[in-house]
Amino acid sequence: MNPQELKTIMSSGLLSFPVTDFDAQGDFNAKGYAARLEWLAPYGATALFAAGGTGEFFSLTGHEYPTIIKTAVETCRGIVPIIAGAGGPTRFAIECAQEAERQGAHGILLMPHYLTEAGQDGLIAHVEQVCKSVKFGVIVYNRNVCKLTPASLAILADRCPNLIGFKDGVGDIETMSSIYMKMGDRFAYLGGLPTAEVYAAAYKALGTPVYSSAVFNFIPKTAMDFYHAVAKDDLATQHHLLREFFMPYLDIRNKVAGYGVSIIKAGAKLVGHDAGPVRAPLTDLKPAEMEALAALIKKLGPQ
Repeated sequence: MNPQELKTIMSSGLLSFPVTDFDAQGDFNAKGYAARLEWLAPYGATALFAAGGTGEFFSLTGHEYPTIIKTAVETCRGIVPIIAGAGGPTRFAIECAQEAERQGAHGILLMPHYLTEAGQDGLIAHVEQVCKSVKFGVIVYNRNVCKLTPASLAILADRCPNLIGFKDGVGDIETMSSIYMKMGDRFAYLGGLPTAEVYAAAYKALGTPVYSSAVFNFIPKTAMDFYHAVAKDDLATQHHLLREFFMPYLDIRNKVAGYGVSIIKAGAKLVGHDAGPVRAPLTDLKPAEMEALAALIKKLGPQ
């Protein structure tokens, strides 16, 4: 798949980030991960992100990363494209990107470099070096310490033909609008705020109708129903699901920092697709929080 083909895929449909399966000792569980992907793939996501943020990329080792990407690619070959997560220090991000390409992934989501702040020139150099290290498509994740300006994105667009996507995890409406007005259809745009459904209608109005759903991991039917409601401007369905599920869901998620990932693994466990514990420094939901989440899921009906 060349970068422009990936861009086309990125421009429509719902995308999602499968959690990464760990066993009771916290080691990668390839068999469980393959079974998870086999379960999720037929529900209709346009692409799946292996070892993304919800897949705990930030906790993975360089040794296990290739196996995770290989498992995803082999399991989903001919069914749904796989976009690999990559990030961290520039040279490590390059290693991840090149390994993902070698394993047959269709592109990468370039996540933040973590911890240290950097000026726009440094961010440009970081993204450019990763893009030029591979031939397939790159999507940059605008979040945390990696916040690119419209001017920086214009420079990168000129220098890096394979930079085809922009995922926003900041939620600054003015900046997002400025980026879209400046770059137009040069990029495919992806809404990437945590629990993206809450922001989906607003982002669609900005020209970003595509987003990634974390809850697809445990309520895939509801996730697809919500996406179709956004696509059809069906506010009644959107408001019903926001009121009955997503807002009380956020009340649980917001109790502890890092629960944005933990609650997804909790949901997967509750619907019979246990992915094991999260890795430190994340923590799993407490029993009372699991009970509250279970009640919300039950109200949605069969998935």
